[in-house]
Amino acid sequence: MRISSYITKDGTSSYGIAKDGKLHDVGAEMRSKHPDLRSVIAANATAEIETAAKDGQVLEASEVTLTSPVANPAKIICIGLNYMSHIKETGREKPAYPSIFTRYPSSVIGHDQPLVRPKASTWFDFEGELAVVIGKPGRNISEADAMQHVAGYSCFNDGSIRDYQRHTSQFWAGKNFDDSGSMGPWMVTADELTDPAAQTMETRLNGEVVQSTSISDLAFNIAEQIAYLSIVTKLLPGDIIATGTPSGVGLFREPKLFMKDGDKIEVEISGIGILSNGIVDES
Repeated sequence: MRISSYITKDGTSSYGIAKDGKLHDVGAEMRSKHPDLRSVIAANATAEIETAAKDGQVLEASEVTLTSPVANPAKIICIGLNYMSHIKETGREKPAYPSIFTRYPSSVIGHDQPLVRPKASTWFDFEGELAVVIGKPGRNISEADAMQHVAGYSCFNDGSIRDYQRHTSQFWAGKNFDDSGSMGPWMVTADELTDPAAQTMETRLNGEVVQSTSISDLAFNIAEQIAYLSIVTKLLPGDIIATGTPSGVGLFREPKLFMKDGDKIEVEISGIGILSNGIVDES
């Protein structure tokens, strides 16, 4: 099942199943009990969406503004240096532990919405990633049980302002500019995507392939990430883990390649779909 979140033309936040190029809205029936997808996930009620969609209003994509599938997560946890190919291009060795930073929800927009290159910098880089959405909450989760805590998966673009990222040893500044990252176009439920490691990912800038990888190239796989993170913090329903980016980022190219006004960036993951965003300059 592919579940999208969006804002309708009258300003109502809603969600529904994406199928055959249309959105089968379930918000009218479910919002009183579950106001958003995060609430549905927390109640372990994703199966109710499929039932409600049978009688829900059918919307065209042009009738809504897509948001991140989980627009209000408690946490967005990002993993740096987590593809072996990316570790190699930086000239480093695989770290002993995952490299972790966080993003604010205000920095992440939905599919087909404009990513904003800030006035402060022209070093606006792309990072195609697989996003994991937590379903079942947990602390000190074992690797053996970790995948049982996954609600679903999505495409993620960890848009990065590279010069600000390098101001200090902490990545925060370069990763949290408003509307600089994106996620979508939907969350594919874990029962539909049973083997994420078997998928492939491709990032395209203006139609040109700039990143291409198998998800199996992750330095720390999804179960290892969940287990490690859950030692530190309780993972909650709707929490997002952006699992890292492969080689090919603009920073390590010669000449450097950054996104600019008028560009189009796409992240495609097999079994999920295509996350597409245009680039605009901050006004």
